[in-house]
Amino acid sequence: MNEAFSKELIELAEKDLSVREKLSSEGKLSNGYHPEMELIHRKNAKRLREIIEKIGFPTISKVGEKASDAAWLVIQHSIGEPEFMKECYKMMTEHRSDINPLNIAYLYDRIQVFQSKPQRYGTQLISERIPYPVENKNNLNEERMKVNLLPFSQEELDKISDIENIAEIDGKDPDYTAWRIKTGWILTP
Repeated sequence: MNEAFSKELIELAEKDLSVREKLSSEGKLSNGYHPEMELIHRKNAKRLREIIEKIGFPTISKVGEKASDAAWLVIQHSIGEPEFMKECYKMMTEHRSDINPLNIAYLYDRIQVFQSKPQRYGTQLISERIPYPVENKNNLNEERMKVNLLPFSQEELDKISDIENIAEIDGKDPDYTAWRIKTGWILTP
């Protein structure tokens, strides 16, 4: 195991979470992508790219479970870099047996939602704290259990909007849509 990279990855994630906590406590996280948070995310993604160049994807066997999870957090939060997130998702699936399956599920769903596509596992929520539309409600709980997520109750499943409502859901926040266009997640509607 690479102790130096393990320690550094954990530190990157801790820095991200401490800045997030600070901005959240100051009430500065609810109005778009805060510049200080974006800066941390970009710095962390840059450093993670450098680590990947040296050792490949930081799997559990290479850096330990906590550091591999920390690498995932850096990726999950690098929302201003769609290609990086997609590239990392591909690497994670290639090393599926050496990655926490929950991390793969969360990253898949996040990428899908940013692209206005249905998610598979129901991990990403809309403002009403209801999951964003999913690929298949009928087998959602089966997909969730494959990655160690708790199943939804029938009542929770019934609240999830249909795929046909994605444009309406995404259209409620024009600033979010503009940001996704600017960063390359979607094309102009």
